[in-house]
Amino acid sequence: MRGEDTATRQLPVMSPVGVARVSPEYVRISLASAIALRMRSGRFGRDFEFGGINLLLNYEQGCRSACGYCGLARSRPGNYETNSFIRVEWPLVRTDDLVERVARFEPALTRLCISMVTHGRAYRDTCDIIGRLAERVRTPLSILVAPPSLTRERLENLRSLGVDMIGIGLDAVTEDLFGVIRTDVAGGGLRWAKYWQVLTEARDLFGSWKVNVHTLVGLGETDYDLLSLFVGLRDRQVYSYLFCFNPEPGTRMASEPMPSLRRWRRVQLARHLIEVEGYGLEQFGFDRDGRIDRLRGAARSIEDLVANGAAFMTNGCPGEDGQAGCTRPYGSYRPTEAFRDYPFAPTASDLEEIRLQLQLDEIVK
Repeated sequence: MRGEDTATRQLPVMSPVGVARVSPEYVRISLASAIALRMRSGRFGRDFEFGGINLLLNYEQGCRSACGYCGLARSRPGNYETNSFIRVEWPLVRTDDLVERVARFEPALTRLCISMVTHGRAYRDTCDIIGRLAERVRTPLSILVAPPSLTRERLENLRSLGVDMIGIGLDAVTEDLFGVIRTDVAGGGLRWAKYWQVLTEARDLFGSWKVNVHTLVGLGETDYDLLSLFVGLRDRQVYSYLFCFNPEPGTRMASEPMPSLRRWRRVQLARHLIEVEGYGLEQFGFDRDGRIDRLRGAARSIEDLVANGAAFMTNGCPGEDGQAGCTRPYGSYRPTEAFRDYPFAPTASDLEEIRLQLQLDEIVK
């Protein structure tokens, strides 16, 4: 599916007067997905193949949680249906219209992902939507689950319905941060232990490298915190998927800064070294504030990894060919901002920028 295709018209989203546009009859889809499926006009800044379609459940009350950084937080002002999420629009469409579009474009699709939210009907409605998709398409399916609504039996049922990968949106990488940002807040109530329970059960049921954990860089954690988590997940054969904090207007963390590109690039490289190259925590050095200040490895080997570019591409659920099937353009940056992760192989000029951002000479000695 070409990123440059723009011959689209916006499909009207209409419903009978007085009928709420909520899941399972309606879902929100990422703007990138809407463009790729010709449901919204627009184009990507680069021409690239894109086939990862992201769905998001929708309810009148929105998500029942109130995480301090999230555009879906119930405490955020505005209309839930039209509020941005990760600072881009997520259009609301009829589920059956979406299924038709997905079936039409299936040869070009690489991965489907349904994102649950914290809501009493989320599990039931997710199963409903899975059923509609399974009748029409065979594209690999992931679920970004809402742990508060799940049990082992429900995870088993998701697997029986055809889900092949489970995502856990941990985001905050330490228990203390999780508590401050996701639990001890009005409308919070999320529990660190529950997330890890669901992660453990999902890993047991779905198998190695079939579970992923979303980690958000820039919530107040240290690099040491992040890398410690990456090592622990790697040892469980669980993927760590990186996202970069990008302050959402109207949230409690709206005035907090994004992490610097230097820090972000170093964390990307470190995650790749841990997950793909087998590095341990002892192969990194940290300053008093927990920032990476040393990489203990052959400079030539590390430079070769940087030149390859894979460490800086979006790490998402794979397609049938084993390559990243979900590349979530704009998942960590706005279309007008510098790429944080690349949904395609970085070009030579991209790699020049990445080297400047990394400032490897400061940490590889």
